[in-house]
This record gives sequence, structure tokens and C-alpha cells, in this order.
Amino acid sequence: MIGVNVFNSFNAHRQVGKRFLATIEANGKLRKISLMKDFVFRWLITTVAVFIAAPIVGINYGGHLGCLLGACLLLGIVNAFVRPVLLLLSLPLILVTLGFFILIINALMLKFVGQIVPCFQVPGFWPAFFGAIIISIVSWLLSAFFRGSDGRVHVLTHHSQIRRVRGRVIER
Repeated sequence: MIGVNVFNSFNAHRQVGKRFLATIEANGKLRKISLMKDFVFRWLITTVAVFIAAPIVGINYGGHLGCLLGACLLLGIVNAFVRPVLLLLSLPLILVTLGFFILIINALMLKFVGQIVPCFQVPGFWPAFFGAIIISIVSWLLSAFFRGSDGRVHVLTHHSQIRRVRGRVIER
């Protein structure tokens, strides 16, 4: 095959297509990893918030970290899938009470997790109500602490990356 140009106009679209598909695949993997990091980050924030609220309002998780992590994981899943449906169905009550009913929904979600996870005990509605308020405030504060001005979550580190810049240094 001497003198045959492999990259010609007849197969150029194949090379471009391969590069395009590789870029899409790489971006898709990066997006999945980014979404997973965001989920784990939110889960840890919720765990810290429940850990802080538990002794204040009397939520008992038996002192086991595994129970706390499992209950917070279930709380995150319930808040992601069940809570939006409840908010939509109770929209008239939310509007009439000027948003106060959202606090009741949050308390019911916490109480529901306490009913599902046997080692995570929420003693009643009022501890669930005040626990949901404390969890909301603590998770809001922690999220605001780690959120950048662009609205995205940035993990704070003790060092910054040094970027090389081409140019000249002008001294006086």
C-alpha cells in the first residue's frame, strides 16, 4: 500500500466520528462521577446534621455509626423520591399555610425513616418536627460553607494548584 493516503475525504468522517464519540463517552463518565461525588457529599452533610440534631431532640441511633449512616442514606433517598411527590400533592396546604406545611412534611419524612430503620428511633412527632428543623439549618449552613460563588460545590483543600503562565516579568 505504498502511496495510499489513509486519511482521505472518504474516511475522514469516521475519524471525526470516533473522536466525537470518545469525547461524549468521556464526558458521560465524568458527569456520572461528578453526580456520585455530589450525592456522597450531600449524604455526609445530612449525616453530620442528623448527628448534631440527634442528642438535642432525643433521636436514638444506639451510638452505632452504621445505623446513622444507613438512616441518613434512606433519608436522602426518601427526600429525593417521595418528598417531591408529597410536596406536589400538598401544594394547596403549603400555599394556605405560607410554606409552614413543608416543615410538617420534613418531620413526617424523618419519622418515616425512624419507622423503617429499626435502630433509628424517633420518639414522636414533635422531636421529629424540631429535629427536621435543626437538620435543615445545619445542612444549609454546611452546604453554604462548601458552596462557591458560582453555586457549585467545591471541596476546600489546604493547598491551591499553581498554574504556569507564559509571559514576561517586567520589573521597574
